[in-house]
Amino acid sequence: MSHRAGEQAGVAVALTQCQLRYHSSEQPLFSQLNLTLPQGQWSCILGKSGCGKTSLLRLLAGLLNEQADWQGSLTVSDQLPIEGRVAYMAQQDLLLPWLSVLNNVCLSTRFSPEQPTENSLERACELLNHVGLGEHIHARPDSLSGGMRQRVALARTLLQDKPIVLMDEPFSALDAVTRHKLQTLAATLLKGKTVLLITHDPQEALRLGDQILFMSGSPAAMVSLPTPQGQTPRDYTAELAQHQQNIITRLEQDYG
Repeated sequence: MSHRAGEQAGVAVALTQCQLRYHSSEQPLFSQLNLTLPQGQWSCILGKSGCGKTSLLRLLAGLLNEQADWQGSLTVSDQLPIEGRVAYMAQQDLLLPWLSVLNNVCLSTRFSPEQPTENSLERACELLNHVGLGEHIHARPDSLSGGMRQRVALARTLLQDKPIVLMDEPFSALDAVTRHKLQTLAATLLKGKTVLLITHDPQEALRLGDQILFMSGSPAAMVSLPTPQGQTPRDYTAELAQHQQNIITRLEQDYG
């Protein structure tokens, strides 16, 4: 699927000297954290549970509400605000059981008056065909497998057509073959977008990441890890296996 005319291309995002503290904690989750998301590329963050990965995504998505205070600078390369330009794909598919597949994909357009409904339905059908669900547009979510449900969630994310896409372990609950297929599909369909993927799977990060980051410590810090050669999604080569072992060793040290 090529990048269609009129679709929003990715933008670079920079988070500088960021500190985030939840009201329920005396210590900041991270302090003086710096993160740059290159335009139109995938950045993948690894790190043990609780280090702040999902909180970072929620900060970028504007979902922290009144739970926490943060300080720092958040800038976008085109100098426009980040608000309203982020799509979020979670680990759970979050499909509404009483809506059809098609209506679940179109859900975001109900809150977006600038997007004509007829065009949205046409585009949603096109996307569902691309993710292999063209024959299931009238089905209910409970009739679908886990992999099919995540493909619906991916189509819903794509229909929003935001330049920045945040993904919080969206494939972690799937079997290995389905996960591999969806990684490849996401890499193809999100080409040109600026993507930040949180994952616990080193192999997934190595297959998809143009930039691979490791988050650890308290307060958490971010370090860049070596990236394998080749275009994404990468094949599982001896080089990738060596990178994977290095990441696992680092994770084991971090878990203690």
